[in-house]
Amino acid sequence: MSHPLLDLPPMSAERFAAIERGVADLLGTRQDVVITQGEALLPLEGCIRSGARPGSSALNVVTGPYGNTFGGWLRDAGARVVDLVVPFDSAVSAEQVDAALSAHPEIDFVSLVHAEAATGNTNPVAAIGEVVRSHGALFMLDAVASVGAEPLLPDAWGVDLCVIGAQKAMGGPAGVSAVSVSERAWARFAANPAAPRRSYLSLLDWKERWIDGGRTALLHAPAQLEMLALEACLDRIATEGPAAVMRRHAAAAAAVRAGAVLLPGLAPYVGSPAAAAPVASTLRVGPGLDATAVTAKALVAEPDAPLTAGGGALAATMLRVNHYGPAATLSAVTTSLTALATALGADPAPAVAAATAAWTT
Repeated sequence: MSHPLLDLPPMSAERFAAIERGVADLLGTRQDVVITQGEALLPLEGCIRSGARPGSSALNVVTGPYGNTFGGWLRDAGARVVDLVVPFDSAVSAEQVDAALSAHPEIDFVSLVHAEAATGNTNPVAAIGEVVRSHGALFMLDAVASVGAEPLLPDAWGVDLCVIGAQKAMGGPAGVSAVSVSERAWARFAANPAAPRRSYLSLLDWKERWIDGGRTALLHAPAQLEMLALEACLDRIATEGPAAVMRRHAAAAAAVRAGAVLLPGLAPYVGSPAAAAPVASTLRVGPGLDATAVTAKALVAEPDAPLTAGGGALAATMLRVNHYGPAATLSAVTTSLTALATALGADPAPAVAAATAAWTT
């Protein structure tokens, strides 16, 4: 029996290349874009293992759990790593990055997460990119959680490697990702004898066999459903307009902050609104409360609320409202606040009213 999701013709190289152009348009980049057939950890690891090598030095900015992951990969690749760690409830500053690079002029690679969905912070990439460029280092940015939720301008900001995924603000699947690669980055990869080759992690394979070959022959069969979903995400964002999509995310973040402070025992985890990511809002629970238990009770009351408890060491103290993609709506915000109020034994009306008043797009 025929099935529209199963009986699909093979994806042509032409269509694959057209989707890559759509990603480039979304990023406003003239750099090469490679779509990778897996979750965004695939190109992130590929970038690090291609760009770092024995004898190189890296500044790894840690503002959340992914920074810790990057540090491990950088060390595995043989790089000497300087970790710049800031509290997870804040953002790193360009001045801190400048000081670290000035103290270690040998650094030639910088890794940074733009927005941390896990901790709810976002970093000032434009200012940081200017600093990194002045020191001459290669700049890798994890923009998985920021793309679609807030401005992202890799070319203007001097980002050499910009990795995105579809599963957050783009509202798509986790199984496909992409990276824009500058000419400087390609040159560095090519000069690295330890860069992955003939490997799923190899970006150079895509450069030499796909891009340099005129994008006429794919390296392997693409993940058909994920590619079609990515194409649909790009079409949906283009139809609504990227600016409108970003306004929805910003409005959702502002509405959650306005409502959450009226619920007993909750406060924004990221203290400064300027450092709070539009993709998701993290909330700190007060003494005597357990974030995992509060989240579980809230989801019993409202199973469709986009709520989750913090991970790892934050599981007891932080919870998250995941207002991204299709959930960047006032309805999702008020449903989440109502669920949390129920779990805390509070009247949701004041929080809902405050969130509604704060919602502006």
